[in-house]
Amino acid sequence: MIKSLHILTCLVAVFATAAAARDEISGPVAAEILRVIDGDTLLVEAQPWPQQKMEVYVRIRGIDAPELKSKCERLREAGLDAQRALEALTVQSRKIQLTHISGDKYFGRIVADVVLLDGRGAGHDLLLAGLVQTYDGGRKPQQVCDTN
Repeated sequence: MIKSLHILTCLVAVFATAAAARDEISGPVAAEILRVIDGDTLLVEAQPWPQQKMEVYVRIRGIDAPELKSKCERLREAGLDAQRALEALTVQSRKIQLTHISGDKYFGRIVADVVLLDGRGAGHDLLLAGLVQTYDGGRKPQQVCDTN
C-alpha cells in the first residue's frame, strides 16, 4: 500500500512537473485499465517510460458523467449507465493510450484524452451516446433531479 501510494505520488509529480513547465504532456503514454471508477474516471497502470509502470487515476478530458453517489435516483442510474458504457468500450482491450495529459485540480489524478486501441476517443463515444455532458474543467452546472 505504501509503495503504491509512493508510486502514485511520483507519477502525479512527474506529470504535474512536466505539465507546469508546458501545461500539457502530448503523449501518447501507454496504459492498461485496471478499473473503471465511474463514467468519466479510470484507474490505469501507465507506462510513461520503458520498464516503468505506475498506477494513476485518469479523468477523461472534456466530459462529465452523472455522479454515482447523487442523492437523486435518476442521476445515480444515469451515472451507472455511463459507467457501464465505459466498461463496454474497454471490454475488448484494456490497453489504451493517454494523450494531452495534464494535472487535475484534485491531487492524485490526471486529466487526459483516452484513446482506445482502434483510435476512437472514449470521451467522444460517450458524448455521442448522450451518456455524459461536455465539461471544460470549470464550475459544473447544478444538476436538477427530475422525478418524472
